[in-house]
Amino acid sequence: MKFIDYPDSDMMMMDLANVLAGELENTLLTHDFASFAVPGGTTPGPIFDVLCAADLDWSRVHVMLTDERWVPETSDRSNTRLLRERLLTNRAAKAVYVPLYADAETPEEKLSELSDALAPELPISVMLLGMGADMHTASIFPGADQLDHALNGDDLLVAMRAPGAPEPRITLSANVLRGAMSRHLVIVGNEKRAALERAQGMLPEEAPIAAILPGTTVHWAES
Repeated sequence: MKFIDYPDSDMMMMDLANVLAGELENTLLTHDFASFAVPGGTTPGPIFDVLCAADLDWSRVHVMLTDERWVPETSDRSNTRLLRERLLTNRAAKAVYVPLYADAETPEEKLSELSDALAPELPISVMLLGMGADMHTASIFPGADQLDHALNGDDLLVAMRAPGAPEPRITLSANVLRGAMSRHLVIVGNEKRAALERAQGMLPEEAPIAAILPGTTVHWAES
C-alpha cells in the first residue's frame, strides 16, 4: 500500500483527477479501450467535476460503478444518477457506460445478465474506490449477508444486503477489485484515516477494505 497525504481535499481531488486521466490515456495507447470503475457517494464528486473535462478519447473509455444501490436511476439514491450528473458529462459524455442495475425487483434476477456484460471489461484498467468509516468498500460491508462470498468467491458480481443499508446492493466482488491493473482509494478526514489504520491489522471479514489494500494507492486529506 502506498499512502499519499495532501495539504487539503481540493488539491487532492484535482491531483487525483489528473492521475486518473493520465492512467486512462496511457491505457488507450496500448489497448482498444480502457475500463474505468468508480464509486458512488459524495466523496468522488469533485474528482468527477475535474475529470469529465479531461482531453481523452472518451469514446474508448468504458465507465462502470464499483457498486450500485438496487434503485432506478430516477431515485436520488442512485449512484448512476450521480455519475450522469457529474462524470458522464462534458467531454466524458462520450464514454461508454456499463450499468450495474437493470429493471427488476431484486438484483439476483439480473446477476447473470449483468455479469455477462461486465466480463469483457476485465481486468479493470483503472479503479477508484471509497471507504466508509465502518471499513467497507464498494458494497462489501461488515456483517452483510453475502460477505464471505463477496470476499472469497469467484463470481464477478454479488448481491448484498447489509445492516443499515436501506435497499439491496450489487457490488463487484473482492476478486474483481483486486484484479484491477491500477487501484486508488480516496478518503477524507481523521475518522477515516483512523479506520484505515485499524483495518491494516484486521481480517477482511471484520474490515473488508483490508482485502484490497495491498497494491493500492491511498489518497488522504484531513479536510
